[in-house]
Amino acid sequence: MAEITLKGLAHSYLPDPKGPEDYAIREMDHVWHQGGAYALLGPSGCGKSTLLNIISGLLEPSGGEVLFDGERVNSLPPEARNIAQVFQFPVVYDTMTVFDNLAFPLRNIGTPPARIKERVLEVADVLELTPQLRRKAKNLTADEKQKVSMGRGLVRDDVSAILFDEPLTVIDPQLKWKLRRKLKEIHRRFNITMVYVTHDQLEASTFADRIAVMYEGQVVQFGTPRELFEAPNHTFVGYFIGSPGMNFLPVALDGDRVMCGETPLEVGEAFVRSLSGRHSTNLKLGIRPEFVAVHAEEVPDAMLAEVLDIQDLGTYAILSLRLGEQRLKARVEEDEPLPHKKAWLRFPSDRLGLYVDEYRVEVSP
Repeated sequence: MAEITLKGLAHSYLPDPKGPEDYAIREMDHVWHQGGAYALLGPSGCGKSTLLNIISGLLEPSGGEVLFDGERVNSLPPEARNIAQVFQFPVVYDTMTVFDNLAFPLRNIGTPPARIKERVLEVADVLELTPQLRRKAKNLTADEKQKVSMGRGLVRDDVSAILFDEPLTVIDPQLKWKLRRKLKEIHRRFNITMVYVTHDQLEASTFADRIAVMYEGQVVQFGTPRELFEAPNHTFVGYFIGSPGMNFLPVALDGDRVMCGETPLEVGEAFVRSLSGRHSTNLKLGIRPEFVAVHAEEVPDAMLAEVLDIQDLGTYAILSLRLGEQRLKARVEEDEPLPHKKAWLRFPSDRLGLYVDEYRVEVSP
């Protein structure tokens, strides 16, 4: 096991990068602590796999350092880093049995046969592969093959970390939850540093204790699933996490009123003070649909909105609304009255965030 530190790390596939847009990974500092269960979350093309390949040694970074327990490993090949990597598509030897597939990494480093058998049986038990140990890998289902691929990474007890690159891509949706649960069990049992790359927020949230959200080659927030949901540090995190994503309303200060276009917003004096003196023209208020207070009848200090659509999802409904010229969404639970045509909205100040140039800033009480 190892603590993995990225120090001033950057990478470009171009021989002579000119600016930030030429980098797949923009300069970053980041730490994966020993024994942690982490997810690297973001859309396609944001740099997730590039970063994973740099950590594993398949790719040498253009700049900065990769440190394992404080030791620089930039030029070390994957086999010298004791890193196991599980890819989107299972990597197994079809002509070998499941037992031999799991034993292969141990035989390569000269492990005694008795220890090989002990370790293979232990890993097979955890992955529920014991009944398949004598079967040829070519006869396995896709999820069984992926479990074998995972087992090949787990079987060595000198592994520094296991890196998962979207490992459930080819797995039937009904089986994904079982494998996610199995990965959590494996982490608890073996206490191995695990980094799980995915574009699926559900996979990230159910596997990881902490999630690094990537956007345009940068980690824009690193936190628990709850932190990412309740206090996204960047507008992209707010948009990407949650279904539907966070509402963002462009605002400006007009005297002592916070305006969204031509519509005044009831947001309290703290936000007026926080907006005062801001020189940026990129100012937004952000609030989750879950936190918008929706009233079917007029109430004090509420804002009148037009109801555009109601999507009834059984235990709750998603409302599409227009506040002035701005569209937004709100979630209404099944035991709450649904408005028709008109709704009155309130934004609880403790659930409202202020974003300047896309990043969240503190609002003083």
